[in-house]
Amino acid sequence: MKPRIGFLGTGWIGRHRMEAMLATGLVEAAAICDPSEACLGQAADLAPKANIVADLEEMLELDLDGVVIATPSALHAAQSISALKAGKAVFCQKPLGRTAPETAAVVNAAREVDRLLGVDLSYRHTQAMKAISELVQSGELGEIFAIDLTFHNAYGPDKAWFYDPEQSGGGCVVDLGVHLVDLALWTMGFPSVGDVDARLLSGGRPLQPGQVEDYALASFAAGGTQVRLACSWKLNAGRDAVIEAAFYGTRGGAALRNVGGSFYDFTAHRFHGTAAHPLADPPDAWGARAAADWAGRIAASPRFDLAADEFVRVAEVLDRIYGR
Repeated sequence: MKPRIGFLGTGWIGRHRMEAMLATGLVEAAAICDPSEACLGQAADLAPKANIVADLEEMLELDLDGVVIATPSALHAAQSISALKAGKAVFCQKPLGRTAPETAAVVNAAREVDRLLGVDLSYRHTQAMKAISELVQSGELGEIFAIDLTFHNAYGPDKAWFYDPEQSGGGCVVDLGVHLVDLALWTMGFPSVGDVDARLLSGGRPLQPGQVEDYALASFAAGGTQVRLACSWKLNAGRDAVIEAAFYGTRGGAALRNVGGSFYDFTAHRFHGTAAHPLADPPDAWGARAAADWAGRIAASPRFDLAADEFVRVAEVLDRIYGR
């Protein structure tokens, strides 16, 4: 029997992840919930047999195996913990928590009830990043001594809560930088992190209380590797986005880069001196692979996966960037 899943939040991201999960044929949409009638209607088109419920509490009264959460960031931790304590596995949009302690509380709840916990860290699932991680982990690039990470977005979020640090947990670092930090640590096997230094700006000036950053520079040591990170919202970047994850080793380098300012199309190249050899090119329908992967995992087993501790490791680095 297929796992029965409830979908909490069916805006564009929620529906996209829902569609990808259902396309696997491994799970069933048993419930949907969203305050928007339009979003509910579009989700119901994807899953006409799903129960439409008013809130998470009503959803958790149903016979469900898991809950997919695509709601504002301030709600993620509390909603995830409620679902887990009700015995449901969880797949949540990033960030899982606004801070490392909040994130750890969710992971601990999943561990206590022995239920699967996933987070939509989608860039891990690009063909480009998979090719690079295989090179790094095989040792083919030698010792990785430097990683350069960039995510500049010429636009900014269109919801007011993103600009309230109490609700969002921060600005471009927690929104975009979370992906960059995850890629660096995941590729390197989650080494210990030290010597974190950061500069956060809002409107080109040092961040003040009550503001969220729209530009950030940070550096930290990940094991013996020096990592540099830059991310932003609303940057005059000359294109929609600048996204890059470059890994430099003693026997070569490799980088993921977006194509022509795209948020979706990526290349990967291996470098040797001045030569660049292609590893991956678009098209690559990677956007919802993390969701589809979680659907496969819950179909195989709903039990806790120790890899969830990685979510806390990433959140701890973000907290150190924020100086908290």
